[in-house]
Amino acid sequence: MSSGMAMRSAYRSMHQDSSVANRKLPKGILRRILSFARPYRRDLALFLAVTVVSAVIAVVTPLLAGAVVNAITGHGTEGRVVAIAAVIAGLALLDTAMSLVSRWFSSRIGEGLIYDMRTRVFDHVQRMSIAFFTRTQTGALVSRLNNDVIGAQQAFTSTLSGVVSNVIGLVLTATVMFTLSWQVTLLSLVLLPLFVLPARAFGRRLQAMTRESYNLNASMNTTTSERFNVSGALLVALFGRPEQEAASFADRAGKVRDIGVRSAMYGRIFIAALTLVAALAQALTYGLGGSLAIRGSLDAGAVVSLALLLTRLYGPLTALSNVRVDVMSALVSFERVFEILDLQPLVQDRPGARPLPADARSVEFDDVHFAYPGADQVSLASLQDIAIPDHSPRIPVLRGISFRIRPGQLVALVGPSGAGKTTISQLLPRIYDPYSGAVRIGGVDVRDATLQSVRDAIGVVSQDAHLFHDTIRANLLYARPGALDDELVAALQAAQIWDLVAALPEGLDTVVGDRGYRLSGGEKQRLAIARVLLKAPGIVVLDEATAHLDSESEAAVQQALAAALAGRTSLVIAHRLSTVRAADLILVVEHGQVVESGTHDELVARGGLYADLYRTQFQGQAAIQASTEASPAQV
Repeated sequence: MSSGMAMRSAYRSMHQDSSVANRKLPKGILRRILSFARPYRRDLALFLAVTVVSAVIAVVTPLLAGAVVNAITGHGTEGRVVAIAAVIAGLALLDTAMSLVSRWFSSRIGEGLIYDMRTRVFDHVQRMSIAFFTRTQTGALVSRLNNDVIGAQQAFTSTLSGVVSNVIGLVLTATVMFTLSWQVTLLSLVLLPLFVLPARAFGRRLQAMTRESYNLNASMNTTTSERFNVSGALLVALFGRPEQEAASFADRAGKVRDIGVRSAMYGRIFIAALTLVAALAQALTYGLGGSLAIRGSLDAGAVVSLALLLTRLYGPLTALSNVRVDVMSALVSFERVFEILDLQPLVQDRPGARPLPADARSVEFDDVHFAYPGADQVSLASLQDIAIPDHSPRIPVLRGISFRIRPGQLVALVGPSGAGKTTISQLLPRIYDPYSGAVRIGGVDVRDATLQSVRDAIGVVSQDAHLFHDTIRANLLYARPGALDDELVAALQAAQIWDLVAALPEGLDTVVGDRGYRLSGGEKQRLAIARVLLKAPGIVVLDEATAHLDSESEAAVQQALAAALAGRTSLVIAHRLSTVRAADLILVVEHGQVVESGTHDELVARGGLYADLYRTQFQGQAAIQASTEASPAQV
């Protein structure tokens, strides 16, 4: 390792958070880390071998320089001087080749580990339950996928190679220097405490600035993410706050700028101080070594070799003084990645789970009880920005729900907000599992079926249809990747939106924008219905799919829904009771229980909760209509 690289390594180590050195790591973490490295063990061995060769070259070159001086001052032959110079040139070429080979192995190992860990974490996270995402901060999760994965990768590249190179270089350099002259070596090391001790204090200050900079950058990134998505940008525009937002962002960016300036100056001071100490030590070496050479107890070449070797001594010593922090920082990054991988999904396949029968279309809820899981059951405190786990008692949401839907029936769930309707609909596709009782499809408990077969059997259209920032074609193909264009067009026609798509300049290749914001609410809903039609499930769940639409959009969506529900078993959550009057069965849910069931006419005649809800909604609509007719200019 060259003196410049050693200095940079020492400086990087000063940025590490020293608090990690006292952190206790779980048992077996080293074994797990080695399991990730196992596919790269051959590359790691070659990488370390190249690092050792480079460290040896770094020590041999100054010795050869001293040999050249001795050959000149000792009246050696011209051929000897040229031969040594040729060896130095050869070593320089070899060292250059070794640096390229080392970089190749380093990048191969590092990028391979990043790929392995990122894909493992991504695959694991996407299988987590929805409860995990409702509790977890997205930014914290992305940080694990990026920063901590890269930090873990550095354990096998920069940290490992730095430690090996510094240890070998330091041992060889110190050994050779003591062999040449123990007096000069000891005198050179006298200045080391004068640098290392202030450097430790300096490092603590630099670490504090680094932490503050990370926090400010995270805050700035959070602000940017929130304000630059469509919803955030719209909110800022509607409330007319661009100046305040700009001022707030400028304040945070200014603090980051100031810390960056201070950090840069601290870095320059650190490198300058290390260079100065090395230069002063060199001066002492030349002074004492030259004196010894004049007395005849040391040759001139040894003095030159000692001076050159000294430049390669202080950097490794400083870096190794902080090696525990470097190693622990890398290990903690691994631990944070393993925390995610060790968090088991709340909903997953049981051992021996089997696919649902292809013709499974009946639905049954049998005495189902459910309470939403707590934060400590589904996520990590470090991903939620909370100080302590949530151990508060779970509040029951469903209390003994029982009903049955025969194949091809349309059953509606109605009731006041918070009654448990959406929760019922989420238990069917196993977004959650009941705590007791059973949910069955085709007579099979969904917990005994494979998740994939349950999700394949069910199509869902929610009140807030989500579209990816991609083309209409890509959003539709998400339901059935192998679908042909003719099938896409047929689904869009059935969903009553093909005319609109066909009129767009890019047609199916039109990008819908972030969360589909380039489309209206009704257009997004009809695209979501087209997606379900393309999937062609046997069971359809509609969660207030027309709740927030205007009359014209609702009419179009209702027509599309008629095609989506035809011949399928349907569970519909209705906000507007007029939309479910023709349902085969209406279930009235209140406080997590089915309090009434029957057809529309039966429930109205019964005069219970459904009749009250229907009467209130009907009277409210009549009042709004009368108000509109009386003062149309105000609407």
